[in-house]
Parts: sequence; C-alpha cells; structure tokens
Amino acid sequence: MSESPILAREELSRAALGRDTAVAIGVFDGVHRGHHYLIGRMVERGRREDLATMVVTFHPHPRLVVQPQTALTYLCGLEERIELLRALGVDSVAILTFTSELAQLSAREFVSLLVEELRMKLLVVGADFALGRGREADAQALEAIGGEMGFAVEEVGLLTVSDEKVGSSATRLALARGDMETVASLLGRPFDLRGPIVRGAERGKSLGFPTANIALGLDRALPAFGVYVTRAYLGEGIYPAVTNIGLRPTFDEDKTTVETYILDFEGEVHGHELRIELLHRLRGEMRFPNADALKEQIEKDIAAARAYLS
Repeated sequence: MSESPILAREELSRAALGRDTAVAIGVFDGVHRGHHYLIGRMVERGRREDLATMVVTFHPHPRLVVQPQTALTYLCGLEERIELLRALGVDSVAILTFTSELAQLSAREFVSLLVEELRMKLLVVGADFALGRGREADAQALEAIGGEMGFAVEEVGLLTVSDEKVGSSATRLALARGDMETVASLLGRPFDLRGPIVRGAERGKSLGFPTANIALGLDRALPAFGVYVTRAYLGEGIYPAVTNIGLRPTFDEDKTTVETYILDFEGEVHGHELRIELLHRLRGEMRFPNADALKEQIEKDIAAARAYLS
C-alpha cells in the first residue's frame, strides 16, 4: 500500500468537523441541478442520522492531471463553486488538491483517508460514480469496502429532464450553442461570469456605448461568441445590460473579450468587480463594414435587450 499523500491528509484534517460525517465527493463543476439533488439527499440523511455533512471537491479537475493534454474549462470559478456548495446547506466544503500522487491511490486507500480524517460514516455517490486509480471502484465495490471500514454507501439515481441526464456535459453542449435558457434550466440558475473590470481598447466609448471589460481566466468556459441580453451586478446595483463575447471581427482583433454595456448607468466602473448573468443570445458575432454600421446594430441590440427584459 502506498503512503497516503501528506497534502491530502492535511487538507482533510483542516476541514474535519470533529464528529461523525456524511460525505459527498466530486468535482461538482457548475454545481448544477444534478449536484443539488445528490447533495440534498446527503443533507437530508445527515440530519436524520445526526451526522455532520461535508462536500469534498477536487481542484484542479482530475482529468487535467491524469490526461494533461486535455483542454478543459470550468463552468464556474473555484470561489463561486465553494459559495454555491455552501448554499446547499452543508456544514463544510473541503477543497482537495488533485495531484498525480492522489491519482495513484486505490479506492481503499482513498476512503481510508476519509474515514481516518473526517470520521466518515456515510458516503453518498451518484449512479455513474467511480473512485480510485483507473476508476476501479463503483458504488457496489465501495459498499463492500464500507462494510469492512464501518461506513455506509448510498447511491443516488441520476436526475433527468426530458430523458436527458442533468450533468456538466449537457450544460457545456448547451453553452457551446449559446442556448442560455437550457443552460439555466440545467444549472437551476442563470449562467454567470464575474471578474474585475479592466481597461480595454475603449472602442465602445468612441461609439457612444462605453463598455466594462471583465478579466477572466483562460480556463473559464464561455458561451458561443455573440451578443447576449444580460443582467449586470455592480456594487449594490442591478442593471439591464448587453454583453458582447468574442473577437470583435470588425476591428480584426484576435483576443477573446467579454464586454458589457450597462444600460441606465453612468459612473466610473474601472477597479470594480462585475458579475453578469447571461439570459439570452440575441445574435452571433458579425463583421461590419464600418463603425457606423456597427453603431446602428448596437442600437438595435439594445432595443431588443430592453424588449426581452420587459
């Protein structure tokens, strides 16, 4: 048996609640409705059996460690993921740094860490869950290990909508189409982007539509390029907005930007944090012959956004 990774043991020890615990494990990227369902079941059973409840989430995504050539983006940032998980009523969220050392552990070695550090008495998993080196142990195999180690396993069935599994893959596909209504129905909330506002080329300002550019990490999942009806959260205010995501082909730029024109707002935005909810895709990205044609289209986009929001 390999030695348990010291980092994982320390991280679990720091998160431990000092009492018998029900645990759910996974990446939980996007914290979609399928995750809500599974974690809700854990919280419900934990209360019934007088167990503390904890979510153990991996970061970075295990796939990026096991298959480093994989291009993978996150549906939400780590801070947002923790915030969303806590909002589901769990007692604690533990972030486990996923390393190549952790990837080498057998299922038995990994769950023994949870038993020793978290006093795990219940492990709640989804129907497609597998754990350990090479995804060796499914719910049935974990149940056998639990019988020896003193913890129960509950397998929660998959949540489906119109016979389709509610999951990260379905959410990514809808996002890639720019179908924000489907994304919202899978997540249980509108898809959002957040980050500090940074100075851009200020082309919007020269056209009479000053925009706020959000700085985002390269690992953040984005919807199909185009123009979106959005809701902007700036300071204490909530404003209607129009957001362009893409390369700005009219100006031959090659860097992806997320720029938001906040309607009914005047004031300085630089240095502030902005969160936008993407509600509806108005159109795809377009190249215009000149700035005047672009300005005319922006005015149409604003009118269409107002009509949608009303």
